[in-house]
Amino acid sequence: MSELKVSEIFLSIQGEGGAAGLPCVIVRLAGCNLRCDWCDTAYAQQGGQAMGIEKILARVEQFPCRRVEVTGGEPLLQPAALELLTALCDRGRTVLLETNGSQDISAVDSRVVKIVDFKCPSSGQQDANRWSNVAALAPRDEVKFVLADRADYDYAKEKLAACNLRGRCTVIFSPVFGRLDSAELARWILADGLDVRLGLQLHKIIWPGRDRGV
Repeated sequence: MSELKVSEIFLSIQGEGGAAGLPCVIVRLAGCNLRCDWCDTAYAQQGGQAMGIEKILARVEQFPCRRVEVTGGEPLLQPAALELLTALCDRGRTVLLETNGSQDISAVDSRVVKIVDFKCPSSGQQDANRWSNVAALAPRDEVKFVLADRADYDYAKEKLAACNLRGRCTVIFSPVFGRLDSAELARWILADGLDVRLGLQLHKIIWPGRDRGV
């Protein structure tokens, strides 16, 4: 039976994206190929506990929630993540996948909402972006840009137009918590007339100071 390295599984309020504010089971897989300067889940970059897919499914089903997000780390580094995503869909779950934009998403089950977090210059990892992923995005999917400064904003705005992202799916501009003022980002979006969603990390507002299990 396929196994995955799992960092944590817990029930929370979804903090980001189109499902923000809704209850969600978080399955955080361990391991990441990127080292973003502002990473807020560095503990999931390595390690993790080996768990079979059936054991993961059983743990998910202990929670009174039909919505599940598979995240990381970078979940698509583990080939069995595709099997897990399909198994969750087969069990009638609403399934979200958060991926860092560097891995091929074309083989992800079409029932999964793909949330692609393309990296901006402040992360130090923008060269890892796999822009061919744009072609695999469906209208239900989401693209997220996490911004630390004006240079990041200008980069994201350029990619928004160059890749015709608004014509494909929801686009979210999210400030790095504690580094870019959300009101400032809102002013930039409004001044430029961008039809993008301003995303705040609700879990950090609800549970300030906590970095795990939220």
